[in-house]
Amino acid sequence: LASNYTDLIRDFLKRVTNKHIENIRFVTEDDLDDLESHKVNEQQLPPVETATSSEQFNTNNTFETFVIGPGNRFPHAASLAVAESPANAYNPLFIYGGVGLGKTHLMHAIGHYVLENNPNARVLYTSSEKFTNEFIQSIRNNDTESFREKYRNIDILLIDDIQFIQKKEQTQEEFFHTFNDLHQNKKQIVISSDRPPKEISTLEERLKSRFQWGLIVDITPPDFETRMAILQKKTEEENLDIPIEALTYIANQIQTNIRELEGALTRVLAYSKLQGKPITTELTADALKDIIQVTKSKKITIQDIQKVVGEYYSVRIEDFVAKKRTKSIAYPRQIAMYLSRELTDFSLPKIGEEFGGRDHTTVIHAYDKIKKDIENDPTLKQEIEELEKNIRS
Repeated sequence: LASNYTDLIRDFLKRVTNKHIENIRFVTEDDLDDLESHKVNEQQLPPVETATSSEQFNTNNTFETFVIGPGNRFPHAASLAVAESPANAYNPLFIYGGVGLGKTHLMHAIGHYVLENNPNARVLYTSSEKFTNEFIQSIRNNDTESFREKYRNIDILLIDDIQFIQKKEQTQEEFFHTFNDLHQNKKQIVISSDRPPKEISTLEERLKSRFQWGLIVDITPPDFETRMAILQKKTEEENLDIPIEALTYIANQIQTNIRELEGALTRVLAYSKLQGKPITTELTADALKDIIQVTKSKKITIQDIQKVVGEYYSVRIEDFVAKKRTKSIAYPRQIAMYLSRELTDFSLPKIGEEFGGRDHTTVIHAYDKIKKDIENDPTLKQEIEELEKNIRS
C-alpha cells in the first residue's frame, strides 16, 4: 500500500485540502483497536500560531504615516498596489535597500491595510532568521508538518531580510518549496533584503530566478526635503515645539537613513530635557556632536563639488562660472548646483554666487530639473550616487 499509493493519496489530499500532507500512515482493521488506545487528545496539541493578528505589526507603520519622497515613491506605490490587490499586482514584490530606509515600514503597512479591509485574511510577517530558527526547531522536534502548515496555509507572507538565508542550504531548500507552494496557489509573497537578488552571494540561482518573477524595487536614502518632511511629521504627531532651524540642522547632518534621523531627534529632545534648556540650533549641534558623521575637518565645499563633477564630465571648473550654455557644460553645471544644495548648508544666493553670480532662481530651476530627471532616469540616478560617494570620500 505504502509503496504504490502514498504519492497518489498525498496529491489527492493536496487538491482537496489545499495543504501539503507529509506523513501518511496506512493501518489495517486489526490495527484500529491499538491505534484507538493511543489516540492523542486534539485539545492537548499546541495550536499553530495565528497569522491573522494585527498585533504582529507596529501600529505606527502604516501607509498614512509613511513619508513619500523621490527615493521611496516607487516602492510605496508598489506596496500599496499589492495591499489593494494581493497576488494580482506584483508577486513576489521584492524590496531592497539599506538599513533604516523604510522596508519594514512598508511590509507592516501592507499587513495593516490587508487586515483592515479583510479581517479574515491570513497574513504572516516574519524575518528570514526566525524562519530559519523555526525550521531548525521543527527538524529537531520531528514536526516539520506544523512548520509547513504555519507558513503555507496563509494568504500573504511578508518575510524580512531574506539575505540571512544565504549559505544555509537546507533553509533555502525549504523556502524554495514554501515559495512554490504559495505562488502556485496564488498567495502573495513580499520579500525584503539589503541588496538585490543577484547580489546575494551563495543564494541558489533557482531562488534568485523566482524572486525576479514579480517586481524588484529599491529604496534609497531620503533627500533633504524628505528628511525635513519626516522630522516635521514626527513633531506634529507628538505635538512638539521645535524651531525650524534645529530641524534643518538635523536634516542637513543626518543623511544616511530614517532610523538615524528619528534617533537624532529623540536624542535632541532628551538632551534638552536633561539640560533644562530650550531647543536651539546650538543645543542641537551639541547634542549630536558625538554621532554626526560629517566632521568639521571634512566640510564639503562648493569647490569640492565643482572639482569632482568637472572631472566626471570633463568640464573645466572655470566653465562652471562662465556664461556658456552648451548642453555639454550647462547640464553638468546644473548637476553641480543640485549637489551643492543637497550636500552643503549654503544658501541659494551663495550657491548662485559660486556659479558665476547666477540668480538664486537659476539654482532652484537647476535643482528641480535634476531632481525630476533622477526620478525618471536610472542611469543619471547611478551617476549622482557615484558623484556623492566621490565627493564625500
